[in-house]
Amino acid sequence: MQILTPAAFPESFADEAALEEFMTLPSQALIDDMARLDGDILVLGIGGKMGPTLARLAKRAAPDKRVVGVARFSDPDVRARLEGWGIECIACDLLDRAAVEALPKLANVIFMAGRKFGSTGAEPLTWAMNTYVPGIVADAFRDSRIVTFSTACVYPFVNVQRQGASEDVPPTAPPGEYANSCVGRERMFQHFSQQYGTPGCLIRLSYAIDMRYGVLHDVAQKVYAGESVDVSMGHVNIIWQGDANSQALRALHHCTTPASPLNVSGAETVSIRDVAENFARRFGVEARITGEEQPTAWLVNTGRAADLFGYPVVPLERMLDWVADWVAGGRASLGKATHFEQRDGKY
Repeated sequence: MQILTPAAFPESFADEAALEEFMTLPSQALIDDMARLDGDILVLGIGGKMGPTLARLAKRAAPDKRVVGVARFSDPDVRARLEGWGIECIACDLLDRAAVEALPKLANVIFMAGRKFGSTGAEPLTWAMNTYVPGIVADAFRDSRIVTFSTACVYPFVNVQRQGASEDVPPTAPPGEYANSCVGRERMFQHFSQQYGTPGCLIRLSYAIDMRYGVLHDVAQKVYAGESVDVSMGHVNIIWQGDANSQALRALHHCTTPASPLNVSGAETVSIRDVAENFARRFGVEARITGEEQPTAWLVNTGRAADLFGYPVVPLERMLDWVADWVAGGRASLGKATHFEQRDGKY
C-alpha cells in the first residue's frame, strides 16, 4: 500500500475519486499508532464532510480493525461508498436515546455529529444536536475512549499579531449561539468523563480543507468569478483534511480523564488578502478586496498537536496549487461556504 509522504503528492487531481484516494493515504505514523491501538473504531456522525474520508483512512491504516459508521444516511450514495471501502454502516438517529444505547459498544469512538450551518433560525435544534446528543453519547459510551470533534469557535477572538489561543484559554463568551452550543458539547463530554472516568479528547478544529470546500476554495471561487473577497476576518488557520483526520485518529492515544482539548490546524497564520492575491496571480485576474482587516480573529496555537504528531504533512503552498487547479478546471464543489468572514457567529 502507498504511504502518505511528500513524494506521493500529485501535481493535481483529475476528479473526486483521485482526490479521496490521496486524502485517505495513511502516514507511517498513523499506521503505527493504529497497530498499537486496542479495539475497534465507531464513527458517530459519519455522514458529514469529513466522516467518510476519516473512516476510510482508519480502515486503510488498520485493515484488520472493524470500523463502523453511524448516521441517518439520508443520502444512500454515502452509505454505498462507505460499504465499498469496507466500513460497516448502521442507520441511527442520534437524538433517539434507545437507538444510541443499542449501538455496538466499541472501544474507540470518534464523535463527529453536530450542527452548524442553518443554526440561525433553528437554534433549538442546534442546541439539541450540539449538547443533548453529546450527553446521550457520553452516557452510553462511558466505557469507551472518545475523541470528539469540536471547533476553534469556542475561543474568544485573539490579537492577530500574537500567538493564537492555546488550549489553556478558557472558552468564555464566544460570539453566536452556534459557538456557545459547542462549548455546551464540550462540557457534556467533560461532565460524563469526570463522572465515569471516560478518557476523552476534544479536537478544537480550525478549517480543515479539501478541493471541494474550505476557506481556500471559497476565496479561489470568488477570485475566479470576479467577486469581491471580504477581509474583515483577515486571518485564519487551515489544515489539509487528511492531516486533520489523521491527527484525530492518533488522538485516541492521547485521551485524558477528564476529557481535555487539543487544537488541530495548520501552524501558519494565513492572511486572507494574501491568499486572494495569490489566486489572482495564478488566474491572471485582479483580486477585488472589500473591508479592512480587523485586529482580532479566531486563531489557535497548535504547538501541543505539533509536539504530539509533528507538523501536518501537506503544506500551505501545495494546497494553494491544488485548489487553484481544481477551481480553474471547474471541478466539483460541495456548495457549502465556510462563512469564514462572519464575525458575529451567525451561521
